Amino acid sequence: MVLRGYVPTSEETLQTLAALRLQSLNSDFSTHAPFPRLEELFPPHVLHARLPPPPHRPPTKCRGARLRAGLLAGGLWGQALAKQRAERDQRLRGRLREEGASTMAAIVEKWKLLQGMGRPEAMAAYMALVREWPGFGSTLFDVDLHVVRPRLGVLQGQLWQWASLTPLSLQSPVGCGPQHLWLGIGAKAVSLYKPGEPEPLDSFCYGRISSFGASDSSTFRLSVEDRDLLFETSQVDEIAQLLNTYLTSAGAQQLPRPQEPPTSPPTSEPTVLPQGLCTAAGPWQHRPPVGSSHS
Repeated sequence: MVLRGYVPTSEETLQTLAALRLQSLNSDFSTHAPFPRLEELFPPHVLHARLPPPPHRPPTKCRGARLRAGLLAGGLWGQALAKQRAERDQRLRGRLREEGASTMAAIVEKWKLLQGMGRPEAMAAYMALVREWPGFGSTLFDVDLHVVRPRLGVLQGQLWQWASLTPLSLQSPVGCGPQHLWLGIGAKAVSLYKPGEPEPLDSFCYGRISSFGASDSSTFRLSVEDRDLLFETSQVDEIAQLLNTYLTSAGAQQLPRPQEPPTSPPTSEPTVLPQGLCTAAGPWQHRPPVGSSHS
């Protein structure tokens, strides 16, 4: 979970977690201790994020310009461009090695500070740091939120709208495109996160979820009070099974079941909707481990 980037926290904390892992694996620092590869201790995407982005090349608009560019690419100009790309890739690889060496050195320095810490204590300190994230314990799924629409019978005559999440609500402005998010499914609530951010955009207690289901093999629908949220994901079945498990274990009086989108006309009587949001989690404040693990 940490190495995959699913625990959003500072690089300092990630280095401390890596040092605690080394202490758990190898005990006290020693030059003769076996060193795991950096990617087995530290999230690789953090190092890649330090690299400069590739240069932006505006697309050629004119057909003639595209044709000339294609002809040039096959000649000397194309060879020059290929040489430039190879040189740039080589510089990026060198920069990545430097960043990796610097990060490993920082991890080792923190490891040295853990002198005398036993394996159980190191593991406990590691878990204490990870548990500081409010989303700890949730299963995270990569999803693309495509649309939010009012549910039938709540607001009539409105089409699907692009979703805007600040936070999710019908009162939020609309008009942006699909958004890549983390869908976190926990024992008490379903939450939506922007990747890398510790606080959720919105959380839904299970009492607010009226139904859910698969529109097709890659599209998942979640109905929350007066909204239908449509996600694209490759893990539709896993999401549905996990929601069923948590809803069943919660022992709700009326469990939402996977349903097809409603086709019958809505009843004339308005639906009484539950009020209030889930209790918001407090800001995640990093607290370093106490005692000998403090760095």
